Amino acid sequence: MSEHPSEQPRSVHLADPRALRAYAHPTRMTLVGLLRSEGPFTATRAAELTGESVASCSYHLRILAKYGLVEQAPGGKGREKPWRATARFTEWSDADENPAVAQAAAALSTAVVEHYLTRALRALEQRHTLPREWQEAERLGDTLLHLTPEELTGLGQGIEELLRPYEEREQDLARRPEGSRPVSVLQIAFVERGPYGTESVDPIDPTDSGEE
Repeated sequence: MSEHPSEQPRSVHLADPRALRAYAHPTRMTLVGLLRSEGPFTATRAAELTGESVASCSYHLRILAKYGLVEQAPGGKGREKPWRATARFTEWSDADENPAVAQAAAALSTAVVEHYLTRALRALEQRHTLPREWQEAERLGDTLLHLTPEELTGLGQGIEELLRPYEEREQDLARRPEGSRPVSVLQIAFVERGPYGTESVDPIDPTDSGEE
């Protein structure tokens, strides 16, 4: 694989239950995210960034490499050999026809949402430390929409297109404007199973297209 960020694959797709289960670990998700934004770096640097031991980071990096999420970069030796992410994004499907894959994918999706929420709550707790202009620029809210599957897919694609011009900045420091900071934009859209904001669940017929 080329070392140049612009030639890095956009995403890696996970379809092996073992890979899905391996990635569903908070430390491994953190390491992959850090490698995408701060890498390449060594296991020693990974330990400094995560608070984990060097041995623990080395172990998790080897597991991630086993399933194609990271790889060793040129230079260094042993624990001082740098690692890099193999792609900018990770993709998987919860709707796989193979029950083992679907189950592992669903577990990974749950772990990812929990990981997102942990980071979001930490950001909210520390929000008061930001300059006022950043506090006012941050966003928190939701919108209830009535959509078809095709419209929801199109909405997601539209959001990705809006974000795409900023993606190159993640690894190319020269593209980052003065005063910019790393900002996480979470994409979560789901079908409400009952009345908005309640715990009740209405059964949904998977064959129902929504048409009369």
